[in-house]
Order: sequence, then C-alpha cells, then structure tokens
Amino acid sequence: MTATALPALALAFLGSTHPAMLTPETAPWWRDLHVIGLVLFPLLALGPWAVVHVSRPAGPLGWVLSGLAAVLGLVYAGFYGALDALAGVGGGHETMRMGPGPWVGWLFEIADELGVVGSYAYLAATLLAAVLALVRAPGLWRLAAGIGALFAVVGAWSFLTSHIYYPYGVATMVMLAIGLTLLAVAASRRRSAMVSTSGGHAAAGRSMSGS
Repeated sequence: MTATALPALALAFLGSTHPAMLTPETAPWWRDLHVIGLVLFPLLALGPWAVVHVSRPAGPLGWVLSGLAAVLGLVYAGFYGALDALAGVGGGHETMRMGPGPWVGWLFEIADELGVVGSYAYLAATLLAAVLALVRAPGLWRLAAGIGALFAVVGAWSFLTSHIYYPYGVATMVMLAIGLTLLAVAASRRRSAMVSTSGGHAAAGRSMSGS
C-alpha cells in the first residue's frame, strides 16, 4: 500500500546518504537532506493512520479511533518536524556559515527534546494500529497481522533513538514499511470477507424470493 510503505522506504533511501557527523564538509548535504525530510517525515504518519482506517469498527467508535490516530500523527509531524528543522536544516546551514562551536550542542538539545515528543506520539499511533489490526484481522490473516505488529512496533520503538542514520535508522524505516503494510493488508481482509458474505446473503435472498 502506498501510504504504509512509500514514505518509510523513501526515508530509508534518504537515510542511506545521511552523514554520520555534522562537519563543515558534510553541512551542505546535511542541510539539504533535511529540507527533503521536511516533506517526507510528516508523510510517515500516514502509515499508522491507514492501518487504523482499514481496520476500524463501524459506527462512532471507528471514527473516534481514526480521529485518535490522526491526532497522534499530527503531534508526531509537528514535534518531529521541529527536530528536523532545528537540528537538520538549521544545524547544517549555520555550520556552513559559522563552523563548529558550542551552539551546535545547544541547538541539538532543544531539537531532541521536541523530537522525542513526536517519536512517542508515533509509537503510540503504531501501537494503536497494531492492536486494532490484530483484533480485526480474520482467521489466518491474524498471523500476518502478528508479524506485521512485531515489525511495526519494534521499528517505531527503534525510531525513538535511530532517526534515519545508516544502518540502524535505515533498517528502522524498512521495518516500518514491512510491518505497517502487513497490518493494513491483514486488516483489510476482514472488510473483503464481510463484503463477500453480504453479497452471498443478498444472492441467496434473491434466489429464495424468485423460487
């Protein structure tokens, strides 16, 4: 699924080029990489929301769960975006202008404090998606949901500290892409089964009325 896989895979590719250290030599790409990240990082919130959307129950509870996933995604996007802007774009740009200095540590300190709020919001959204998909997946699809939950939750936990640095951050993004896609596919089987059952009942009703 596009929403569950592509943002994470794009960030994995971007992370494979992420400099290990911010220096005057790496600062230009450090800055430009995080400018791209300003667009890609918020899209990562689509993954948990998409899983919740396809696996939510009918009625008001379903809308509440979708709304909760959206709010958690918004919190993640806002606070993690602040980390990206401060430590990424700002850190890279100012290193190009002023060179290394104690200001780098001060900038990273506030960026990390904001980013961790976003990371925990993303973890909460992923846990919500995993639990809901596990409950809603039918039959043997629950096994696929279990594997997806393992990948997604471990990936979201790793995201707390790994960012997208190679190799752990790249692996984190790949795990999120695999896990969230498995969850979405497994949960969507319930809807397919319900549609098929409804269609069968309708056909049987027409047959009985015609006989």
